[in-house]
Amino acid sequence: MASTSVSRTVPASPDKVWSLIGGFDALPDWLPHIPESTALEGGRVRRLKNSEGEIITERLLEFNEAERHYSYAILQAPFPVNGYVATLRVHTIPGRDDIAEVQWSGRFNPVDATESEVVDLFTGIYRDGLDALHAAVSA
Repeated sequence: MASTSVSRTVPASPDKVWSLIGGFDALPDWLPHIPESTALEGGRVRRLKNSEGEIITERLLEFNEAERHYSYAILQAPFPVNGYVATLRVHTIPGRDDIAEVQWSGRFNPVDATESEVVDLFTGIYRDGLDALHAAVSA
């Protein structure tokens, strides 16, 4: 099983960051390459459409409001992986209430691709996503 993780410090309080990204259906609010999200099954499943019009369906596995994180699995997507599980987490930085660290990590099995190809793919997605989050909270 392959994995990757990207962290980024963003210029907003952990509570403010979590209020933006903590909703499982909130990706279009901060992630430009996901312009559409539809909540299904009472909000436990999200059907995403990326900027190329491809459909990605994900299931919420764990949600922890107090600790500011959630984990999800991909049910269907145009990515060369299976067994994908990821976590989006907002960390407090000791002694600071004006910045937060956001970590996006995932693990997955490559399918018809090398481990380095899929690690590079998701590292890029996470990095670009956290860059977009930084821009969103800086605006």
